[in-house]
Amino acid sequence: MKIYLRVLAYARPLARFVIPYLLYSIPASLFSILNLALLKPLLDILFNEAALHATPRPEAFSFSIGYFTGLFNYHMTSLALSSGKLAALQYVCVAVVVSVLLSNVFRYLSVRTVNKMKGLTITRLRQAVYHKMMHLDLAFFTNERKGNLMTRLTTDVLEIENSLGRAFSALLKEVFLLVGYFVVLFYMSVELTLFSIIIIPLSGAIIGLLSKRLKATATSVQQSMGRMIGQLDESLGGMRVVKGFNAENYMEQRFQEENNHYYRIWRNMVYRQDMASPLSEFLGVAVVAGILLYGGSLVLSGRSVLEASAFVTYIALFSQVTQPAKEISNALSSLQRGRASAERLFEILDMAPTVAERPLAQVAGHFRHKIDYQDVSFSYETGRPVLQHVSFSIEKGQTVALVGPSGGGKSTLADLLPRFYDPTAGRILLDGTDLRDLTQASLRSLMGIVTQESILFNDTIYNNIAFGMEVSQAQVEEAARIANAHEFIVRSPDGYQTVIGDRGSRLSGGQRQRLSIARAILKNPPILILDEATSALDTESERLVQEALTRLMAHRTTLVVAHRLSTIQHADLILVIEQGRIVEQGRHEALLQAEGGLYRKLNQWQTA
Repeated sequence: MKIYLRVLAYARPLARFVIPYLLYSIPASLFSILNLALLKPLLDILFNEAALHATPRPEAFSFSIGYFTGLFNYHMTSLALSSGKLAALQYVCVAVVVSVLLSNVFRYLSVRTVNKMKGLTITRLRQAVYHKMMHLDLAFFTNERKGNLMTRLTTDVLEIENSLGRAFSALLKEVFLLVGYFVVLFYMSVELTLFSIIIIPLSGAIIGLLSKRLKATATSVQQSMGRMIGQLDESLGGMRVVKGFNAENYMEQRFQEENNHYYRIWRNMVYRQDMASPLSEFLGVAVVAGILLYGGSLVLSGRSVLEASAFVTYIALFSQVTQPAKEISNALSSLQRGRASAERLFEILDMAPTVAERPLAQVAGHFRHKIDYQDVSFSYETGRPVLQHVSFSIEKGQTVALVGPSGGGKSTLADLLPRFYDPTAGRILLDGTDLRDLTQASLRSLMGIVTQESILFNDTIYNNIAFGMEVSQAQVEEAARIANAHEFIVRSPDGYQTVIGDRGSRLSGGQRQRLSIARAILKNPPILILDEATSALDTESERLVQEALTRLMAHRTTLVVAHRLSTIQHADLILVIEQGRIVEQGRHEALLQAEGGLYRKLNQWQTA
């Protein structure tokens, strides 16, 4: 229940929905009970051959079943005596129609209220989870499968939506309706009602046992769905590789194994969930049959205070008890599935980012002097050291390049600067201030990042360049010209309004990279981070991109992660990184002259 209270907190203020729902559901329940209670006078008129006697009008008003029953009987018998049984029958039929109409009107209003509450709650919850994901650090996304995260925002949220609506209705309307039925049943016959409720605790215990076992199964179902969506995303994203290696059957087999696994655990969950409803209905019918046998014997023997019409009405009323009881049992089953989904969502909402914002963090104003890496070490959760005691400085306006074998820690060094991660030891200073003492937003506002993989979105060229910035058309076009992108953009079908497809799939690699550079140019940052920005390009694209990068780097402080040494020959400082340590540093010419040096070997391999 505690987890659902947290979910309902997103429906604030809750009274805005609870009070109207009660105002609608209580009359709906009362009129539903009245619909069946009117069976008795209807049966009396149709099948009672004895003459009707006048019923005295109740004197003192009281909010009780007896008062309203007496008032209705008074009007019915008075009409029957004055105008005949047919007029009384018409009176009862009109009362039934009006009662059914009012019952359904109030039921519709109550359902509308629940749907509004459910929709608003789920919308806010989904937005909260997405907001949390956007503000978690990169380490979280490194460890989590993308398909699992997508499942939490889709199927988990839908599961909560379904269970929330059922739970809200069961806790308020169905419980009240169940109580209302039993109040009327006790009013009609205490003896029969006490006999009937003997079996109810047994029914509740059986359904409760089923509900408990549903939670663990529901968690497995959602985890399996996450893995399946992840495989689907990988297949669609890597379709060129799949087809190039004739791996369609392999990928299909992987997906089929997970799909079959999902079916097996989903089937077990659904079987258990579906068992609750027929089981509760069977127990309810068994009770009705027992009452029919026991009560019928009392009526036939003349030992019951109930007349035949009243007994038939009692049976009809009690048969309806199974409906709210069944809804409550279904809600309990659904609650277990929803609870498993809610716990998966709140795992994210309760997650504390490893790169945290300090309470008194300062706003980074301008970059004036230099960046200092002081004895920086770093390791991921596996514990394997990636960087070990790295120290160097980047003066304002300098270009510092990081080179070395793959896996040496070059990209990690670059990722520490915008605080995608924090060092496990040592510190990084910006103009003498520890990066952890600066707000992340203000720190990253000083930086522009261009990576090897061009991160673009399924949107227009204009929106991809102006990403997250309020700029004019002229500014976007100027940035595109500097990035050598304007010419191919104007040749596109809709110019700057051309939609580039998922991840920029309608563009070549060089075109995508030039759009990324144009985006960085438009931001006009004082610090640039270039992570192997040209390593995946052909010669012609590399030339165009390198020209754009040269313009972008002018008068800026730049940290370059380089694969091709020819692109960083003019760097002010080159750091050679191997196994997380700086093994050489200097300018290009000096490093080439170092006998047996790693940089010289790398250069020889590339030129060879």
